[in-house]
Amino acid sequence: MIPLSPYHVSVETMEQELLVIEASKKDPAAFRPLYEKYHEPIFRYIYQRSDDKEAAFDIAQQVFVKALINLSRYTFKGVPFSSWLYRIAKSEVYKAIEKNKVHRTVNVDVEGLKELLQETEADETSIQKEKSLTICMSQLADADVQLIEMRFFESRAFKEMGQILEMTENNAKVKVYRILEKLKKCILSIR
Repeated sequence: MIPLSPYHVSVETMEQELLVIEASKKDPAAFRPLYEKYHEPIFRYIYQRSDDKEAAFDIAQQVFVKALINLSRYTFKGVPFSSWLYRIAKSEVYKAIEKNKVHRTVNVDVEGLKELLQETEADETSIQKEKSLTICMSQLADADVQLIEMRFFESRAFKEMGQILEMTENNAKVKVYRILEKLKKCILSIR
């Protein structure tokens, strides 16, 4: 059996969460297990993008308030409940950035960086690749950076990426492929 990343859950887990969600729609106090399970990962997601701990706590709180208020509108779409929470978190982070409450940051995972460097197929030394990639990443649009973060630094499945970003799984794949092509061209132009 293939081990699941922290962003992938079993069908059984999704079914159990769905029961809690349905109970929470009738009694908001039943939401507590979901809050306890997802508060820390949602906080980390926000903190990685803002690098401001206090702002991240405030935004995370807002995410769960909005989730609880809008829980009656939640519909199961074959992906973990966390995808819905991450979509709310993404929206709240961008609102905070627009209002200049936080600055957007990108935290890079070493293993994800290695995989991304391999995907760009740059024929340089490791240090040169990292410098070139850093320059090229800084030239990407925020939406493109987010796709790269989710795929390479958070190891998310395309289906979950699509759910969070409100696009199809195939569209997420195509966009990542196109971004990788942009990065390859950019790296080649730096040489």
